[in-house]
Amino acid sequence: MLRRRHVPKWLSIVVAFVVVFGVIAGLGLLVTQQVTSELPALEKQITKALKSGESLLATHPFGLTEAKVNGYITDAESWLQKNASKLGAGAAAAGSSAIHLLEGVFIVIFVTLFTLIDGGRIFDWVAGLFPRRARGRIHAAGDAGWRTLTSFIRVQLVVAATDAVGIGLGAFILGVPLAVPIAVIVFFGAFVPVVGAIVGGIAAVGIALVFNGWVHALIMLGIVLLVQQIESHVLHPLLTGSAVKVHPLGVVLGVTAGSTIAGVAGAFFAVPFIATVNAMIVAAYHHDPDEITGAGHDPDPKAKEKNERSTS
Repeated sequence: MLRRRHVPKWLSIVVAFVVVFGVIAGLGLLVTQQVTSELPALEKQITKALKSGESLLATHPFGLTEAKVNGYITDAESWLQKNASKLGAGAAAAGSSAIHLLEGVFIVIFVTLFTLIDGGRIFDWVAGLFPRRARGRIHAAGDAGWRTLTSFIRVQLVVAATDAVGIGLGAFILGVPLAVPIAVIVFFGAFVPVVGAIVGGIAAVGIALVFNGWVHALIMLGIVLLVQQIESHVLHPLLTGSAVKVHPLGVVLGVTAGSTIAGVAGAFFAVPFIATVNAMIVAAYHHDPDEITGAGHDPDPKAKEKNERSTS
């Protein structure tokens, strides 16, 4: 958008990075501030909820008396003492995973930076690795995949923001604590189609149930379902159109396969990956060799010069 308005490339890249990291930092600050401000009230409510849960479990048919609960706690302490070494090894593995995560974030930032700086020439170089007669088809596939990916991300941003505002506002009106963290959970969860919406809704309803009772939990469930229906039947058809063509079964199977292969990251990237690859294959299959593609990039400079001379 900035480049189309003739803003220098370096300034456009700086603004993009500042906006992205500013939004992430702002969300983190909002969540931290609300949790800190509501912590005393949350402690009281959690204590009250635990006592209610103990009373419920002590009644029929559960029959979990205080003596049984204490026995379970003693068994858990014994198990922890016996398996302390294994838990320590697990903690060390978690620390190593955190280091790898930071390394991955740095690599993502580094690659994104140079893609923004020189993405067009990088793609031309990749296309140049293929035979000359295939470069037009490669450019057509690349253009189609890029359009699909950008359309998908824009739609997901709008949908995620709408879900977060709707559910977060509903939680705020109902007086449910942690309304901002609920909205943030819903926002990031919306980037995982189908599964993310379910997880975000469960979190919102669960917090309402624990802190406000079952009546507010039912109302919160109604709000979540209403927002999801608006998303599914209004926002997605209106915004997506024919840009992203992935069958719902493909979405579910893609998210499942992605999460199995690469965990949370795989669930995030499964659907855009499937949509992009699908668009690229279809565009390459239906490409007309005589059609000029590649967003102005001619795969054969000599042919371009020859065409210009013949036109003159």
